[in-house]
Formats: sequence, structure tokens, C-alpha cells
Amino acid sequence: MATTRITAQLPPNIDPTKAPLAYGDRALPKLNRELNSATLITRQRALMALCDVMHNAEHICSALRVGIVASLRRLLSDTNPVVRMKTTEVLFIMAGHAVGRTAFLENYIIIPLAKLFDDEVYDVRLNAHKAIQMSTQSPPGPEGVINARLIESLVSKLKIEEDDIREVILDTLHSCMFIDTDQALEASAMSAFTMLLSHDRPSIRCKAARDIMDLSFPLDGKRKACEENTIPSLVILLRDDHAEVRAKAAGALMVITITTEGKYKSIESKSIPPLISLLSDVHSEARLNAIKAITTLAEAPSGRQELQQVIEKLQFIQETDTSDAVIKAAKAAIKVITWKP
Repeated sequence: MATTRITAQLPPNIDPTKAPLAYGDRALPKLNRELNSATLITRQRALMALCDVMHNAEHICSALRVGIVASLRRLLSDTNPVVRMKTTEVLFIMAGHAVGRTAFLENYIIIPLAKLFDDEVYDVRLNAHKAIQMSTQSPPGPEGVINARLIESLVSKLKIEEDDIREVILDTLHSCMFIDTDQALEASAMSAFTMLLSHDRPSIRCKAARDIMDLSFPLDGKRKACEENTIPSLVILLRDDHAEVRAKAAGALMVITITTEGKYKSIESKSIPPLISLLSDVHSEARLNAIKAITTLAEAPSGRQELQQVIEKLQFIQETDTSDAVIKAAKAAIKVITWKP
């Protein structure tokens, strides 16, 4: 016989941790009202729902119209750690879209977000760094970080933060140094990058070498690399077990050895034998960067003399390599090594 008993369980498609969405165009205005609620659980549930909604770029445009970004900016200073964590997560998702990155600058999100670099909760700090890093993926983003004078803070965090956050910071600095290297040089970034070349995690070693290459493009960066004794650490990485690390280390040496001081310091650090070994590397970027580094070292008389042994190998590469860029670099290297005054 049927009864009128009602189950105490929620329907299977109801998530009690998320705010229910209103229908159609009313959904985001309702969430915005809930974000500004005085009730903690209401704010938390609205943020949980917003994390799902913001994956759609169309919803980001609608969120901008109803003022959700301004509400999120206020929530960055909320006293509840869960609210701060989910707020930074929403901003990270938004920064994955071009319209969201533009909103970061227009709504002055970068500086309030950067204040969370010192938050006591690890997930809040990680999300804040990821949101800043994602915002630097298009041209206005790095300029916003540089104008906010955040480079010094980012470099200082490299020395004390957890490894996952260090990786994100290295990516952020990589994007910013395409625009400006002065702040990084003033913040002793070369010293921080050099310290990370001996890190246990291959991805950190790789990104540190890449950032050294970025920072060494200006003349002051090359000088700083020589002063900080960066070259011997890079030479060690030329024999690293991971191809990406070898490639980035060779790329950094390629840039630093453009100057006379860099050439002789590199030769003194015994960089030529491992660079010759990289000519047979399976990774085309490692071969290319090694050949270019060999070319710059051959401009020094002592380097040219030591590199006479590699001419045949370069000729073989020129004839057999599958990469046009490697073939072109090998041809230029042979010309420099065989040059006679």
C-alpha cells in the first residue's frame, strides 16, 4: 500500500554547497546579491556556484555588466579563509579568458590580489599567484604587474614560498621580463634564479634557466650573470637528465656569452665539452641553443682553438639534421670556427 512518507535525502542533482541558480538572465544578478550578503554561508555558496558559471566567457561578460568583479574585489579582504580562497579561484578562472584579463586592469584587481601573497592560507596564496600569472598571458597584463611594482615582491617570494607557488612566480616573471627587466635586476632576481638552478624539481630548474636567459638579454643582465657566478651552475645543467633543462641552460649560456666577459667565464667553467655533447641531443632546441652558444664562444681565440675538433660534427649536422633552424645555425658556427684573421 502506498504511503505519504517523504525521504529526508536531497534530490540527486542538488548540491547543498552551491547556491541555486536563477533562470536565464536573472542568475548572475542573484549571485551578485548573494556575494554581498552579510551571511557567511550565503557568500560561500554563491562563490561555489560562480566557480562553475565563470568557465563560460559569455557569463564573464554578463558578470562585468552586473558588477560581480567589484564584489569579488571586496571579498578579497573577507575575514573568512574559504571566501578568500574561492574568490581567488573565481578570479583565476576569469583570467583564463581575454575579457577577464582586461577586467583585471579596468577594475584594479591586481594590487588587492597581490596583498594575498602574504595570506596565512596556502591555497589562497596559490590561487592569488595563479590569477596574477594568468593575467600576464596577454600584453596589458604584464604592464599592469610592472606598473603595480610587484616584481620585487615576486622575487622575494621565490626564496621562501612552496615549490608549486615558485613555479607560478617563475612563469609570471617570464611574462613580465618580456616587457621590462629593470625591476627584476634591481630586485636581485639573477641571484634568486641562480639559487633555483640546483633545485630538486626539474620544472623549477628549467624555468629558472629560462628566466636567466630572459634577464640576460640586456647588457646589465649579462654583467649580473657574471657577477653572481651563474655560469658554472648553468654548465652543470648542460648534463641534466631532462632535455628541457639542458635546452634552457644552453639558451641562457647562448645569451650570456655574447659579451667578452661572458665568453671567457664560460670557457673557464669548462662549458665547451658539455656543449659539444649536446650536438647529439635528441631535443632540437637543445641542439640549436648549443650550436649558438658554441658560435659565440668561437669568437674568442681560445674558444675557437678548442672548437676545431667539432667542425666535422657540425658539417654532419648541416647535412643530416631535420630542423632548418639547426642547419642554419650549424652553417654559421662553421663559418665562425674556421675564420682566420
